[in-house]
Amino acid sequence: MALRNEPDFSRIRLQDVTLHVASAGPHDGPLVILLHGFPEFWFGWRHQIDALAAAGFRVVAPDQRGYNLSSKPQDIGAYHLDRTADDVLALADSFNAEAFQVVGHDWGGLVAWRLAARSPERVRRLVILNAPHPDVFAPYARRHPSQVLRSTYVGAFQVPWLPEAGLRAADYLALRQALRLSSRPGTFGVAELARYREAWAQPGALTGMLNWYRALRLKRRAEPEPVRAPTLIVWGKKDTALGSGLATESLKLCEHGEIVWLPEATHWLHHEEPAQVNSAVKSFLAQ
Repeated sequence: MALRNEPDFSRIRLQDVTLHVASAGPHDGPLVILLHGFPEFWFGWRHQIDALAAAGFRVVAPDQRGYNLSSKPQDIGAYHLDRTADDVLALADSFNAEAFQVVGHDWGGLVAWRLAARSPERVRRLVILNAPHPDVFAPYARRHPSQVLRSTYVGAFQVPWLPEAGLRAADYLALRQALRLSSRPGTFGVAELARYREAWAQPGALTGMLNWYRALRLKRRAEPEPVRAPTLIVWGKKDTALGSGLATESLKLCEHGEIVWLPEATHWLHHEEPAQVNSAVKSFLAQ
């Protein structure tokens, strides 16, 4: 599906990477940064960009490092959660925004959680779509063995080069099937998957995407302080990879938080139910 209004594209040079960025909306509008997850890129927010821009927000959706047209550092350390959070702060600086609002899905949600906990003076409001707080996942998985079973792919991704070969085989069949089988029928059509395939085929992209998972084994300082920014969690309850209990556990770390449940949505809620997601996000960000 094409966007009603194609966003503007730019390449923004940060300290150690260059990010390819889609942007839309009035230049003087409140800044909202949209952070995608695996295996997406800015295009994953196509249903949200127009809606938020039309509501008066300055919308910025980067390809995160390792993805599509952004830089793809080779070192696994470059994908540490703090490094990816630093990208978002530097991106906001490039738009002259001292404080901003952030919306994150999947890995983008983990970055957003980390950012809000670590830099509370910068994040005005936080929206999370099907992504657990980084400090919640491991304790939850220890108490819920079913979550470990849901997440076996994370261990498989730790092996060097072999996962890349598997994901590239048969014209990225495994990635295409992963999107199709974990979403409601018809969510990812032929045209959409062609856009994704083009992004996956960028030189170094598969390794960059997988390095986000490989960086999980790097040490990270926990953030015991509660998330101070007002937080909205929107969660598709039919997520096959992440149990709904992760949402309620994450909410416990928020000073001011709420959950909107979408009972029939999967992990890909912003694709499947864009009207409901957009309405909830716009209402929350406008408060």
